[in-house]
Amino acid sequence: MKELELLYEGKSKQIFKTDNDDCVVIRFKDDTAAFYNIKRAVIEQKGRITCDISSMVLDYMNRHNINTHFIERVGDDGQLCRVVEHIPVEVIVRNVVAGSMAKRLGMDEGIVPENTIFDLVLRRSDLGDPLINDHHAVALGLLSYEELAKMYEMSAAINNCLIELYDKVGIMVVDFKIEFGRAADGSLVLADELSPDTCRLWDKETKERMDKDRFRRDLGRVRETYEEVAKRLHNVL
Repeated sequence: MKELELLYEGKSKQIFKTDNDDCVVIRFKDDTAAFYNIKRAVIEQKGRITCDISSMVLDYMNRHNINTHFIERVGDDGQLCRVVEHIPVEVIVRNVVAGSMAKRLGMDEGIVPENTIFDLVLRRSDLGDPLINDHHAVALGLLSYEELAKMYEMSAAINNCLIELYDKVGIMVVDFKIEFGRAADGSLVLADELSPDTCRLWDKETKERMDKDRFRRDLGRVRETYEEVAKRLHNVL
């Protein structure tokens, strides 16, 4: 597979065309950003580490019959992925109250609700990525009700897989955000990374934060903590 020109560059990833129209290469960058790019930094080796973690987790998803765009790892910081039609809706799955939900609803972080919470976010930075509901998504022509039902079903399955995997390494899955796309046959595909950049992860015993909150909240040891997550996963995968 030959990697060709750059198609897109975001805050933390680059997407490259390949000589196969059905595939792209996604490269993970060392750049990190928070609060709509207000806070930015370059963390040495973060691209390699997040690619490593996400590749292991997405491969785990594929082996558990969850349809993802991930094919294989390419070098230290890249993934070969299927081309999909991106859906500009983000699903946030919450097992524990934390982050924006705690702030928005005036709740204490760490509360474990009886139910799993699913939020929908419209990926429009010019609008501040607002929360939307199912009816908004359909009215905007982004998804059908049938697709939404399938998306929630897949999100729940992804959540169960993540909890099962991270439980083996002593890590709690607090919440995570994911995006989906449509494959050539119209089926929904998980088309996102699953790493400490997109998942809120706490050590089960100490409740130490093992995710991007270390950068957001100036807790330090971002790279070292990401490396610890990767090390624990390598021990079970």
